[in-house]
Amino acid sequence: MLILASSSPRRKELIKKITHRFKVVKPNVDERHYHFPIAIYPLKLAELKANEVKKRYPHDDVLACDTIVVLNNKIINKPKDDKDAIRILKLLSNKTHIVVSGYVYLGQKRIIKRIVKTKVTFNKLSTSLINEYVKKGLANGKAGAYGIQDGYPLVKSIDGSYDNVVGLPTEDIKKCL
Repeated sequence: MLILASSSPRRKELIKKITHRFKVVKPNVDERHYHFPIAIYPLKLAELKANEVKKRYPHDDVLACDTIVVLNNKIINKPKDDKDAIRILKLLSNKTHIVVSGYVYLGQKRIIKRIVKTKVTFNKLSTSLINEYVKKGLANGKAGAYGIQDGYPLVKSIDGSYDNVVGLPTEDIKKCL
C-alpha cells in the first residue's frame, strides 16, 4: 500500500492521478523547527516527513512532498493572517517566482528523492482582487498565499508542471515510479 505522508487536501486529490490505492497519514513533523538552504529546503522537509511515517509503517511505501514559493532567492511562506496574505500577494503581483517541490518516495526496493521547479508569472493584481481573494479565505494555508486552482486570474503563465504549483508534481512522480 502507498502512504501519502501529508495533511494537504490538495495532495490527497492529486495523488489520485497516480494511484487510487493509497492511504493518507499525517506526518508528525513540525516544519517551523527546521532551517535548510533554499535549494534543498523542500526536499529535506519531504525527507523528514517520509522517514517519520516510514518508521510507523515500515512495510508500506511512503511518498512525502513539500512545496515552497521562492521570489528573489527568498522563501515566501504561508501567510500568518489576512494582512500578511495581502502583503504577499502584492509582493508577487506582476512578477515571476519559482515554485519548488521536493518529494521523497521510500519504497521496499528503491528510494527516490527529487526536486521539481515551475516558473510562475503573476498578472498585475488589483487591490480589490487581492482583498476579495483573501476575504474568501483562499490564501489560508497555502505557500505564497495562493492556489493556482482557485479560479482567480492571479497567474499569467507557468513554465513547467501545473500540478507542481498545486502541490504535488504528479507528472514527475509517475515518470520516476
